[in-house]
Order: sequence, then structure tokens, then C-alpha cells
Amino acid sequence: MPTLSGQPLQTSPMNDGDNTNPSNNTHIQDIIDVRLSRRGVLKGGIAASTTALFSGLGLSACGGSSNNRNDSPSLSFDAVAKNLKDVVTVPAGYEISILHALGDPLTTTDAAWADNGSESADSYNRRIGDGHDGMHYFGLSDAGAFDASRSDRGILCVNHEYVVGPYALHSNGRTAGATRSATEVEKEIYAHGVSVAEIRRGSSGTAMSMVRGSTYNRRVTSATPMVFAGPARGNALLQTKYSTDGTTTRGTNNNCGNGYTPWGTYLTCEENFTNVISRAAGDNALRSAKEVTALNRYGMTQGRNSPYLWDTAGSDDLFVRWSASVTGANATEDYRNVFNTFGWIVEIDPFNPNSTPVKYTGLGRFAHEGCWPCKAVAGKPVVFYMGDDSRNEYIYKFVSKALWDAADVGKGHTAGAKYMSEGTLYVAKFNSDGSGTWVELTHGKNGLTASSTTYPFADQADVLVNARLAGDVVGATKMDRPEWGAVNPINGEVYMTLTNNSNRVSPTATPTGSQLKPDTANPRYYEDIKGGTTSQKGNPNGHIIRWREAGGDPAATTFAWDIYLFGAEAGAAADVNLSALTAVNDFSSPDGLWFDQNGLLWIETDDGAYTDVTNCMLLAAVPGKVGDGSAAIAAGGTPTIKGANATEATVRRFLVGPKQCEITGVAMTPDRKTMFINVQHPGEDGSLSSPTSAWPTSQTDATSTKRPRSATVVITRTNGGEIAV
Repeated sequence: MPTLSGQPLQTSPMNDGDNTNPSNNTHIQDIIDVRLSRRGVLKGGIAASTTALFSGLGLSACGGSSNNRNDSPSLSFDAVAKNLKDVVTVPAGYEISILHALGDPLTTTDAAWADNGSESADSYNRRIGDGHDGMHYFGLSDAGAFDASRSDRGILCVNHEYVVGPYALHSNGRTAGATRSATEVEKEIYAHGVSVAEIRRGSSGTAMSMVRGSTYNRRVTSATPMVFAGPARGNALLQTKYSTDGTTTRGTNNNCGNGYTPWGTYLTCEENFTNVISRAAGDNALRSAKEVTALNRYGMTQGRNSPYLWDTAGSDDLFVRWSASVTGANATEDYRNVFNTFGWIVEIDPFNPNSTPVKYTGLGRFAHEGCWPCKAVAGKPVVFYMGDDSRNEYIYKFVSKALWDAADVGKGHTAGAKYMSEGTLYVAKFNSDGSGTWVELTHGKNGLTASSTTYPFADQADVLVNARLAGDVVGATKMDRPEWGAVNPINGEVYMTLTNNSNRVSPTATPTGSQLKPDTANPRYYEDIKGGTTSQKGNPNGHIIRWREAGGDPAATTFAWDIYLFGAEAGAAADVNLSALTAVNDFSSPDGLWFDQNGLLWIETDDGAYTDVTNCMLLAAVPGKVGDGSAAIAAGGTPTIKGANATEATVRRFLVGPKQCEITGVAMTPDRKTMFINVQHPGEDGSLSSPTSAWPTSQTDATSTKRPRSATVVITRTNGGEIAV
């Protein structure tokens, strides 16, 4: 998720992260107050709470200093120190190169990036986009097929989330004003989306470079034609002037986290799509009460101008379609429903550059941060986990109706249609005793009916288009901004980052608006002072939650959970620094999350709370398992369940990025000898006239004055060995 001026873009004009969940679901804290008196816990000590928190789950209440970790590889590098340099810092014995950056051509015919924004708008259909984010590596066989074991030749799919400041995309930065230049807007439309590029190793070494002119190279942008699949395909809620039958649409936008499929396709995820759409003042009067409820729940209130203002660039349909206002006699004469065409999981087949991307409605519509599969097992459903990245939102999973058959590997969208068009969507409830339940989001069940007083659901398409409202009705647990997830390949446990939440208030306070008290799964309330002067309250440093499905079955409807790590400064109070982080591994605002093939967990940060001390970072971790820690009392007095304390042996800082960036996106070749990470918005606090970063050119030239650009970094060991071990 992007940041601005050192703070998460929850209130930025270029992000809709401030759209917090206003539902009145029962908070877990209200349950705790009944089942586990805080006064009793404090009088009886931690031991008194342990039995209540772990009862019935078969979890051991080990001491907080225990280190009952997996039999995973040990970390072999020296921890990188926190720093504020304008370079990517890696451990001794490692080296980096730049694979591609904003504006680099995918073809051999387009000119190289000129560092002055002179590239044409149309050329961004053939150039690397802006705001590098989630990505995945796919091995490429000599025959042009998916090869999961191939490391020297592959296809790298990279998300381009948004147009980042200081707007190096344009000649003089973004032109100010209430209306936008058509040329600038067209360039921005094409700079969003996804880049698909063939990459290869040279004749020696493990570093990789992009193959310009490859037939696999492709851009998928905010103007690319796409089709819908799943229960909402053809529904009236998806009808627009462009697609009067509601079966097709154009573009994918604000692509943040990502995913992939067992059959070898890429999943890109539409997160802050509210950014690009406007809605006129007075539009409520032209809508039904039901429509207004749905639009408001997703932050698309009347009179809301998109911070991009794409709809102001002219009368061409390329621009008009970014307004969700009622202007015609019905939905087939305007774009009142365009808002409903975003917020989906989109499948791209990297091996078929002529294929049409597919938006799968069965996985629900919300601010998708990613879509992470469990290990595919023959004869079992395929399962994906997803987070809704906004304060107080929910965690979901999708269970396919079809059972996995390895013969479907390489079948592209044909396999996608089989496993992602039909299935069951669930939302998570985290209970105060360390148990959890997946609640089914199916029309006619759990109150999801036309008689619901929260929102009358007409059918399953209505449930999926308005998945947030469905989560409200069934009482899902409000979380501290669920972002990336990852599934441990060693034991199948699932991890998800909860980046931060300024809306948590003291357990003794009376919440107002979208504020809420801490709960067992989101337990901390405290004040963090940044730079000695700036007060940050709530949960400014975030945490990582994890769970184990009942019986080890990803399709199970119950689970056990604990909190793997709490982000904190090393010197914070013990009830804030609950994971006992030290100078070698302290961090704030976990965001990106990924397991490599050996079971190491990689943690990336998108931080604004600790950036007076360090740039954002990447850490490597040897994960444990649910139940390897203990009960605890978090800052503010809320009981919780934490994992084993971190040590230098189990969590270590691997990389620190350049100035004012986010570290995001992570992938690795199957042989673990080449790693990829993305650096997004370096120097975002600066401007073209007063830059604060010159990365990536500053990586090799400290005197550079070139424009900062988002870019993909290649990391290798100088000895050609495996990364981190």
C-alpha cells in the first residue's frame, strides 16, 4: 500500500484507505469483558489467563522465551543495520542489479527512458508501468510452457499499483487544476496495471535481465478489455454502457498485492479502486436506498471527486467512464455501475500474450491486497486466502467446488474457469479463546437474504459484489488492515500482515464513528512518539497473525490462531514490544509477506511510524507454529495470544531500501539463487524541483540528479549460492 509524507496513505488524496468499516458488529473485546475479566487476569497473572485462552484448542502454553520453531533452514547472513541511505542495502556477500524501472521499454523499437517525461502516452502500452508492487516468477520451458522447476529462464509478472509522486511519469510533474490534461491522464491509464516480461540469466552467474522484444512481453492496463466469470457475470449490477449485458469490462486498477495459481497463471488484485472513480453531488436522489447503502459502504459517497480526476479530461469514453454518476435513462446508457466492475481478483495467463484477462467474481469484491493459494492436493479443493486492506475490514477465503487435478497445470484460463468460477466464499471470525470460524457467504444462509435489515441481498451476485456488507451481516471480525498473506509450505499454516490501525482506542474509551476498542486478535493500544515530537496512537506498528486450519485441512470451517510477531521499536515497553525485538530485527508496519520454497518467511514493510530512524525494509524469518508462545497482556491491558519471542537466529533484517520508499513484492527462482523485490515510490516526499531521492541511479552514482523511479531489484550472492541460507 502506498505512503505519502512518511505516513500510510490512509488520509492521502491519492488513496481511499480512510474508508473504514462503520458496521456495528460486536467487538471481540465485548466478549472478553464477559468471559475473562481484565481485573481477574491482572490479579491472577498471565498463568490465570492461559487456560482460558488456550482451552479446547490443544495448544501448549509455552513460556514466552520458548523457540519451538520448524525444522527450517538457519539464517546465514549478517543482519543489515537500520539506515536512511539512498541505496538498497544488502548483507555482505550479496549484490544487486536493476531489472526494470518506470518507463523502460519492453520492445526493441521504443526508445529508452529519457528522464524527462517525454515518452508518449501510447508507448506506455509497451513500457514498464509505475508504482511497482506485487509480483511472481514463472519458469518458462524451451517449448514456451509453464515449468515450475526452471530457474534460468522465466516470466516475471509485476503489478503497477498507481502513479507515484513526485510524478516522474510527466515532463513537469502532474499539472495542477480542477481538470486534467487528456495527454497526462491517458499516460496514467496505461501506466497502471501489470507488466509481463520474459527474463533470462546470462551465460554465467545468477543475475537476470529482461528480454526486450520477447513475444511474451505484454502490458495489461486500465484500458485492457477483460471478461467477467463466476456468479456475478451478466448480473445487472455489472451492466454499463460499455457492456450492456454485464459480461465484459475494461481495465484493472490499483493493483497492489498479487497471487498465483497451481496451474501457472498470475493473479493481480484490485485494491484502492475508489481512487480512480468520481461521483457527482446530488447523485443519491437518482439512486435507490439500497444502491446508496452499497456505495457508501465502499466509500463512494456522492460528491466525491477522484484524486486522479480522470473523468475530467474530456468527453472521450476513455475518460467519461471514470464517473459513477447517473447520467442516462438506465445502467446501459451510462457508467453508474462502473464502480462495481473493480475490486476483483484478475487472472492473467503469462504464457498466452493474446489471452483476455478474467475477473473472477466468486472471490468477492473488496480492496483485495492479494490472493494466496494453499498447496494443491489431488482430489481436494483449491483454496485461496485474501485480505481487505482498509481499517476495520475482514479476512476471507475461497474454496473451489472443483477438486484439484494436476493434469490441469498449464491449461491457463481453462483451468481458471474450472477452479475459480464456482466455489464458496468465507469470512473469518477470530474468537477470544484462540479459536476461529469461517462463516459462509452464500445467499440464503447466515442472514444473507432479501429481508436483511443491514442490506437486502437479492441473490448470490449481490452478496459477492457487496462482500463487505455480507461480512457486516454475519459478524466478521474487524481487523487492523489485513494486507498480504502467505501459506507455510512446511506445515500449511497461514500468515497475514495487519499493517497498522490508528482507529484503535483505549479499552476504557467510548468509541465514536469508526473507532473501536482493541480485541484479542488486534490487542494493542498505545502511543508511539515519532522523532520525539509526533504522537501516533492506536496500533501504529502493526502485527502478523497466523492460523492453523482444523485437521490441517484448508477447506475446514474452524481454525486455531495466535499472533506470530508484533511490530515495534526495539526500545519500546515490553507490553508494546511483545515479541522482544532487538536492533537486528525490529520493524514497523508489516505489509508484504511471502514464503520461499525452503519455508523461510520474508516480511516487507510499508511504514510511516519508524521512518525517522530507518527506511523501509525486508526481513527473513524462520517461522514457528501456532501455539509455540504464550498468553500475554498487550499495551492498553487487552489479553492476547502471542507466538514465541523472536531471536537473532529466527528473525533478521536482510535489506533496507532507499529514501522514502516502500519495499514490496517478492519472488525467487526455484533454485533460490535469484531473488526479486520491488522498490516503490523512492523519494515520495520530494518533488521534481526539489528531489529527496535519485534512486535507482543513486545505487551506483551518489552524485546523480536523475528522477526517482519505482523499480524491480535483482538480488544474488556473489558466490552464486542460495539466498539467506
